[in-house]
Amino acid sequence: MRRTVILMILLFVCSGNVSAQAQDVKVPADTLTIQAEGTYETDPDLAKLNFQVSAQDKELRKAYDQAARAMQRIVQLAERNGLAKADASLGALTVVPTGSYDEKKQRSRSYRVSGNITLRVRDFAKIGPLMDESIQDGITEFRSLIYTLEDEEGAKQKAVAEAMRRAEARARAALGNSRKLGPVRYVTVDVKQLVGIVRLEQQAQYAVTETITASSSDSGIGRKAPSFPLPSVTPDKMSVSASVQCVFQLQ
Repeated sequence: MRRTVILMILLFVCSGNVSAQAQDVKVPADTLTIQAEGTYETDPDLAKLNFQVSAQDKELRKAYDQAARAMQRIVQLAERNGLAKADASLGALTVVPTGSYDEKKQRSRSYRVSGNITLRVRDFAKIGPLMDESIQDGITEFRSLIYTLEDEEGAKQKAVAEAMRRAEARARAALGNSRKLGPVRYVTVDVKQLVGIVRLEQQAQYAVTETITASSSDSGIGRKAPSFPLPSVTPDKMSVSASVQCVFQLQ
């Protein structure tokens, strides 16, 4: 009998807790949920030029000095074209032994030293001269050209603002004159990655590859490579899109 009474008390307490928890979960009343998307589109205002320097020699010091001078020459070229020092990012030079190992001299046949450098260019008219002059030493190789936005976060914020504007417009259209739209109670935001141009990068890199291949029969580091024309294409517009889901309070 005592066990039965204790069991009944426990069931009563548990059921009371479940009821209290159920009362805490409330569905927002007098609300309207709207989903909308927004897009912000603009012209690119920043170009990133990436180069690779590479030198090879039997003596490590000679190969290293050649690669270091090539990187410094690009920095000087950037400064002559009005770029700030902060717009030139230099990667570390790496050393890779090449060829078979010479047991008598206890060293590799030769050494290959390479590194990367990136230039941030805002005046697109300077892209052609920078690409042309950078590869004249036969050591520097153009790798890629990417257009982007300097203030990507600002572009994303404008896309979100456009999505919110559309969501509010749809909410007002759905209500008409029946109810008054109140403030936003809850919102979720999904911002997609910035969409840029690839076409110009691919054509420019292809043009450089063809030029280097055509002149590969010339021997000796330091020979001037023939200049190549910049592909005659205009950078496409950059765009970023955002999706929002808003819960509006109704008044």
